[in-house]
Amino acid sequence: MSKSIVRTDKWKLNPSPEVMKHLEGTVNEYRAYCKALSYVVMANWSVISTAKSQCSAVEKLIHRTSANPNPKHPYFGKRFYKFPSYLRRAAIEFVCGQVSSFLTRYQLWQSGIGRHKQAKPPKFNPEAGCYPALYRGQCIKFQEDFTVAEIKVWNGSDWVWASVQVVGLRQHHLLSYSKGLSPYLIVKQGKAHLSVPFKLHPQKLSGELVCAVDVGINTTATATIVNSGGTVISRKFFHRGGDIDRRDKVLQQIRNKAKQTKKLHKGFCKGLYRRAKGINHNMAQHISKEIVQFALQYGASVIVFEDLKAWKPKGGRKRSTLKQRFHGWLHRLLVQLTENKFVESGGKVELVYPRGTSSWAYDGSGKLQRSKKNYALATFQSGKRYNADLNGSCNIGARYWAYKLKLAYRNGRQLSSSKSSGDKQRMPVTLSALWDREAAHVRVRVSVT
Repeated sequence: MSKSIVRTDKWKLNPSPEVMKHLEGTVNEYRAYCKALSYVVMANWSVISTAKSQCSAVEKLIHRTSANPNPKHPYFGKRFYKFPSYLRRAAIEFVCGQVSSFLTRYQLWQSGIGRHKQAKPPKFNPEAGCYPALYRGQCIKFQEDFTVAEIKVWNGSDWVWASVQVVGLRQHHLLSYSKGLSPYLIVKQGKAHLSVPFKLHPQKLSGELVCAVDVGINTTATATIVNSGGTVISRKFFHRGGDIDRRDKVLQQIRNKAKQTKKLHKGFCKGLYRRAKGINHNMAQHISKEIVQFALQYGASVIVFEDLKAWKPKGGRKRSTLKQRFHGWLHRLLVQLTENKFVESGGKVELVYPRGTSSWAYDGSGKLQRSKKNYALATFQSGKRYNADLNGSCNIGARYWAYKLKLAYRNGRQLSSSKSSGDKQRMPVTLSALWDREAAHVRVRVSVT
C-alpha cells in the first residue's frame, strides 16, 4: 500500500451579507469558547493529562448530561447555548494541544534550556487565532458538485443552517485516490473560505525513465528524460523571461532607492522586497508544475536534481549583476515545490552529487570550456558546441543511474574503478559511463550467441 499524504485546498466562499455576518459570528463564538476552555484545561491539566481520553475528561468537567448532571464548570452550558458537540470536541482537542505545548516550553525554560540565559519565560495566550473545524455531515454538507455548502452557523441566538456558494474549486476532490477530510472555516478581512484537506493514496510510479533537471541562471531549468542505457528520450527548457524581467525591475527600484539613502533602516523597501519574492515564488510554482507534467508525459518515475543544499554561490566582479541574479535564483524552492507536486502522482525526487556535472562533457571527452561572451554555450575537447545546461542535465541523469546500477559510489560521484589512489585522474560520472556499460552488455550477448 502506498504512503498517504495530505494536501489542503482553498475553496473560496461567496456568501450574502447576512450569511457573512453569521460566519463571522460563528468564528467569534468558537474563539470565545476556546478562550474560556483554556482556563479550565490549564487549571485541571494534572488530571486531564493522565486521563485515558483527554476529550472525555474535559467534557466531564464542562458538559451536562444525564450521567453527569452536575459538571464542575456549569458556565459553558449557560453561556454557550446549544453549542454543537462536534465543535466542542474540536475545541477541546485544540486547547489541549495549546496547553500541552505551553507547559512543555515552560518546563524547558525552567530547566535552563533556551537560546540564552536571559531568555524570558513563554507566555500562554488564551486568545489564539483559531478557526472552527467543520465535521462533514454534522457541521457542513456539500452538494454533489461541491458548488454549494450548507454550514451550521451562529446567528446570535441559535445555531442554524446557512447555504453558501462555493467558488474557486481546485482539483484534489476529483482524484479517485483522494479522501476529503473535515474543512476549516476561515474568516478574515471581510472574506471567507474553506481550508479543505485531502488524504491522498497515489499509486507508486515505476519505470526505466528518469527526468534529470539542471537548475541554472541563464536558463531557469533544463530537463532531460534519460533511461538506464544512457539514451536521451527528450529534452526541454523551462524559462519565464517575462517574470524575470518584472522581478528585475522591482530589484532595480530597490537599488535606485538605496542610492538615495545614506543609511538603510530596518524594513527598507519592505513592500518591494515582498513583491519581488512573490514574483519569484509564482515563477517557481509554474515551472515546477511544467517539470512534473513533462516527467509524467514520458512516464518518468523519478525526478533528479543536484544536491545544492549546502552550496553557496559566489558573486562576480565588482558592480556586476551576478550577485543579483544569484539572489533571485530558484535554488531549493524549485526542488521543494517540484517534490510536493510529484509525490501526489506517486513519483519521487532524488538528489545527486553536483560537482562536475556542468564542467565535464557528457560524451566523456573531458572538461569543457564555457564561452566568455555566452556562458550558456560550452565547447567540448573535440570542438563540438553544446548547451551547457543541457549537458549538465544529461550528467545529472547519468549519476542517478550510475548509483542505482552500482557503477559508482557516493551517490554517483565517481566511477568505482577509480577508488584506488594513484596518478590516474578520477573521472566523474558522465552519460558516457552508461554507454560503456550498455556496449559491454552487447559484446557479452554477441559472444554468447
